[in-house]
Amino acid sequence: MKKKIKKPLGIGLEALIPKYQTDDENIKNSTHIAIELISPNKNQPRNFFSKEGMQELIESIKENGIIQPLTIRDLNNGTYELVSGERRFRAAKKLKFSTVPVYIIEVNSDDDMLKLALIENIQRQNLSSIEEAEGYAMLKGKFGFSESEISKQVGKNRSTIANKLRLIKLPPDLKNALRIKDVDFTEGHARSILSLRESKKMINLFRIVKKNKLSVRETEKLVKKKKIKNVGKIGKRQNKNNEIIKIENYLIKHLATKVVINVSKNKGNVNIHFSDNEDLERIIELILNEN
Repeated sequence: MKKKIKKPLGIGLEALIPKYQTDDENIKNSTHIAIELISPNKNQPRNFFSKEGMQELIESIKENGIIQPLTIRDLNNGTYELVSGERRFRAAKKLKFSTVPVYIIEVNSDDDMLKLALIENIQRQNLSSIEEAEGYAMLKGKFGFSESEISKQVGKNRSTIANKLRLIKLPPDLKNALRIKDVDFTEGHARSILSLRESKKMINLFRIVKKNKLSVRETEKLVKKKKIKNVGKIGKRQNKNNEIIKIENYLIKHLATKVVINVSKNKGNVNIHFSDNEDLERIIELILNEN
């Protein structure tokens, strides 16, 4: 008998799809449906599947079967639509399976289905950083989720969500490098390059990183050098002793922004300039990551 899982949307994927601990339990709580009755998710948010990764999955399923059932919804006409499990679905078709294990859930609208597919994809460990960022951006832009709400849905810190969303501002070539998981260009490289802000500058540095196979640390140093040029010449500091000027210059180089230390008798203040909220987050991260 087909089992439907009916629970309210809005408290994460596991509210709709129970999390089972063993393969035996998965088998008990799922059913099998003829694969020809299942159509792909027309709103599939993930649009890149590496050939290498797919082949590995095919070999795994060929050897062990489908351990985690697909999730589908009943279209009430004798057919079903895939909610999540696109890669497993494709692998099963490639292997010419006649049936596949599934969970059948009730989804009231295409929007609710897209939300589920997005959240399920985001929770996958093999998702690229840019695909994850695009998922967050869709939840935020299309469905009006705040970063805090996204954080609760996917079980990640709000700062993680904010940092991932910054990747959306990358030029297309850099996004593609993240999408295909280019070993010479990681999320760390991307986050460093993002602070240059201008697309032309980001693309130029991206090419340098690729050509010279720079590490993230080397990329960060290069970004600092480029930003220091825009800060302005480190000039004279009137009414400041050499020690204060030395500290000021160090902070300018380290934080890649304008820093002014004002001293009056035995007290004073340190002014650290930032251009926007993202620049502030970058500076705070640099300060907090100091050992």
